[in-house]
Formats: sequence, C-alpha cells, structure tokens
Amino acid sequence: MAHPIPSEFVVLHLGLGSFHRAHQAVYLQQLIDAGDTRWSLVGANLRPDMSEVETALRAQGGRYTLETVSPAGEYRYQRIDAIREVLPFDPALAVVIAHGADPRTRVISFTATEAGYYLDPKDDLDLSSAELAADIARARRGEAGSTIYGAVCAILRARRAAHAQPVTLLNCDNLRHNGDRFRKGLLEFIAHAGETALADWVRAQTTSPNAMVDRITPRPPPELRQRVRDATGWDDAVPVTSESFIQWVIEDDFANGRPDWGRVGVQLVESVSPYEEAKIRILNASHSCIAWAGTLIGLAYIHEGTQRAPIRRMAYDYVTDDVIPCLNMPGDPSPVDLPSYRDVVLERFGNPAIRDTNQRVAMDGFSKIPGFIAPTVRERLARGEGIDSVALLPALFLAFLQRWHHGTLPYVYQDQGMDENVAHAICGAADPVAALCADAGLWGEVAGDARLVDAVRRAGMRVQQFIDEGART
Repeated sequence: MAHPIPSEFVVLHLGLGSFHRAHQAVYLQQLIDAGDTRWSLVGANLRPDMSEVETALRAQGGRYTLETVSPAGEYRYQRIDAIREVLPFDPALAVVIAHGADPRTRVISFTATEAGYYLDPKDDLDLSSAELAADIARARRGEAGSTIYGAVCAILRARRAAHAQPVTLLNCDNLRHNGDRFRKGLLEFIAHAGETALADWVRAQTTSPNAMVDRITPRPPPELRQRVRDATGWDDAVPVTSESFIQWVIEDDFANGRPDWGRVGVQLVESVSPYEEAKIRILNASHSCIAWAGTLIGLAYIHEGTQRAPIRRMAYDYVTDDVIPCLNMPGDPSPVDLPSYRDVVLERFGNPAIRDTNQRVAMDGFSKIPGFIAPTVRERLARGEGIDSVALLPALFLAFLQRWHHGTLPYVYQDQGMDENVAHAICGAADPVAALCADAGLWGEVAGDARLVDAVRRAGMRVQQFIDEGART
C-alpha cells in the first residue's frame, strides 16, 4: 500500500526505472532528510513492461534501497522513501492524468531514451513512426497515448480543463537540449491532434527547462537483493545500485515553484549547454565506444574494456584530440575542466563493482551516433580539421553492427532508433563504410562527405587490427 502524501507539492515522474530511483529521487530524499518535507514524488510508467517492479514498490509503500559503490570499492546503502505513491499501469492513464491535473502537482518530469522523442534530423516529429501516428490518432479522439507526447498531451488537456495552475515539464535524460526539443515536439504533436487552444495554453502556462543528468546506473543484478539483505538486514524486492558519483544541472526556469534542489547539490544555471555538451560528448560517447569495442573482443562489462589499455586509449584520444578542441574554443572557454572531467569519467567507467554491461550501454546506436558523435565530426570538418580519433567510434559501431547483421552478437541488441531493413542494407552493401557514412539520419549535412568516408575507412582498418589482436590475447 502507498503511504499518504503529507507534502504540499508533488513532482509527478513518468518513467519509474532504475535511473530515476538512483538519481532524481535521491536528490529529493536528501532534501527531505535535511528537513524540507514540502515536496514528494509520485511515479508512473507509460508502458506495461515494469509491472513486477511497480507491484513490489507499491507493496513497500514506494520505499526501496539504493546501493552506491565508489571507484575505491566503498559500498554504502541508503533507504529512499521520497516516492510517496506508485501508480499502477493503465493504458488509459486515468490515474496518471488525474495526478497531473491536481493543483498540488507543480512539476511533471520524465525519463525517456533518445529514440523515445521520435525526432528526425531536423528535430521535427518523425511521422513515419507507427507508434507516434497511433498516438496522434488517439489524441484526436481525446485519449491518452503510450508515447511521452501522447501522455503529456492528455495530462495537460486535463490540467487546462481543471483550470489548474502553471506546471513545469522537466526532462531527466540524455537528449541534448532536451527541454527545447521536447517542447517543440510536444507542440507539433498537439498541432497534429488539432488542439489549437491547448497549444496556446501550453505556451502560456508551462516551461520546459533544459537539464543534464549523470549517474551510471546498471540494471540491478540478480544478487543485489541478497547483498542488500546481508549488509542492512532489509529484504528489499526492488533495490537499485549505482556509482557514487551524481550530477544534475538544470536551467532555473520553473513555471510554478520547485524543490530547493540547490540546497542538496543540484546546479541551477542560466544555460545548461556547456555542461550538457561535455557530458554527452565525453561521457556518453566514450561509454558507447567502450561498449562496442569490448563486445568486439568478447568482453561482457564496461569496466573490463576500460581496464584494457587499447580501449582506454581509444576513448582518451577521442576526447583529447577531437572533443576538447571543439568544446574549449579560444575566447569561449568551457566552465567545465574538460581534461579533469575526461579523467574522472574513465575512472568511473573502470569501477569493477558497478558491473555495467556492454549490452546495456551498446544499445540505441542509431540514436547515439547523431546525438553523441556526429556533432564533433561536423564541427571538426567545418573548420578543416582532422577527425581520425572520432572516426574510430562509427568504425567500431559498424563492426558491431556487422556482428548483429550476421547474428553473431553474444546478446540481443536493442535499438529503438534503428530501421532493421536500413541497417541490414548498410551491412550488406558492396561498400558498408560508404553506406554508413551516406546515411543522412546519422550524419546530417556531412552525410557522404568524402573526408568522413575516408576517415571511417582508415579507422575501420585500425578496428580490424584491434579485433585480431584481441582474439590472440
């Protein structure tokens, strides 16, 4: 049973997965522990694939245990009870909509994957998506949908009808410029649904601050429950584990109040862009690099690859040679100490206690290349500079994708942004490198650029040498 909600104000969060419970909920817990009990969380999912977790969380009153592990191997355990209500899944989202329309709800936050925003290279909605098209049809009938747009549109429709106060729509995920891009997609979705008056209300009564989140949070391993029981005596059915590092940067643009997050270490800034670019290009892209490379030589975990000198050197050189010069321009220095950030990231990735899998990190390459990697390629080429180090990442992905194409990956590959027919065509082309580099969805305006093709081709030779040497060790 959920316990009562004594707080004055509520953050309704959509996407009640491990990351939310290791990140956003933790910051609110720290605030509650500091004596500020004005805010609480209500959590829900938009899809039925987490019913066991939802049921277990409700049985525990929304409470659970967070395990954190430092790179030095120090384990800590914390009881989290900031989530005061866990809403059961319902395709109509009736209870979710009711909570979203409640005047106590001042922030609606959500965690989605890059592919979950259904954006094309121009940041317009990808109307070729059957799932998105189905949600637009539902919205025209006044129904909720399963996409983030279909759900938020239904919530805001109900909120407007209830004459509720303004509300902040807060992204908690890795999409670059996430607030701006989500807002553009939402308004486009509402326009396709024919809801002109709702669009006007959204423009006037909501804000969508950009935000950057960071904490490595692997899928909870089967042995975590026993580990928590041994360490704490708590028999927790749904604990989560993460690294000790945590970061949250938010543009301070809230429509109707917010928790006093700055009191517990959240960075509230005018612009999140420099922090976001550092994180996405250094951490996220390097993470994928290590996952693809590790998979290619038979490794299962991120820390194993990070501890291999050739793989660590790939990530280090990519950041040092190509990313830092893009983010730390003369006359426009980054507020982030980029070399230090690079070193901290690699230290975090090498943490053996996290046991983050290559399978988890390698997923969604067709969204990660345009989001994490292509911007560095485009900027370097625009200035007439080399791209040999960054080209290694798409070369690794192509070798990884060829394994998928031939059915020889050691695990199931999940990629919400991938059209399987397109991916098979790239791998089966007479010149797969040229086919990959010609894909406008991946590369935008530099698709097919001879400099990109040449650099990825040279990098592919290095990748093959790396694979051959890895097979011999």
